[in-house]
Amino acid sequence: MQSATPNEIFLRADDFWIVFRQRFYGPFDYQWSVDLYGMEFRFQGQKFGEFCSDDEFFADLSPYQLPPEVCSVVMLVAAHIVQGVRSASSPDDRLRSLESLLTLHQHETFRVHSDAA
Repeated sequence: MQSATPNEIFLRADDFWIVFRQRFYGPFDYQWSVDLYGMEFRFQGQKFGEFCSDDEFFADLSPYQLPPEVCSVVMLVAAHIVQGVRSASSPDDRLRSLESLLTLHQHETFRVHSDAA
């Protein structure tokens, strides 16, 4: 019997990758807007979303035909990145927070690996 490959999230300083059903999806990267109030999210170099304020977060991954579970996890990670950066929480706190968020949204099968400081 073959062992199952885990679903994984690899967080790095400037981007993240998702592994789902033995396939890699990424890179998903992000950068602050020029005015430092917003954040832009990209998939393979193309913009898919933007955080503008606490009330405005836009994203559309539909053009990429990613599996729904990958899209859901990407959105959770993106929201988590915004929240973690804005709250200036420690890397350990951010990791625990993401793991809790994944569990809350029934994505506890994803293991999180981080080399982002």
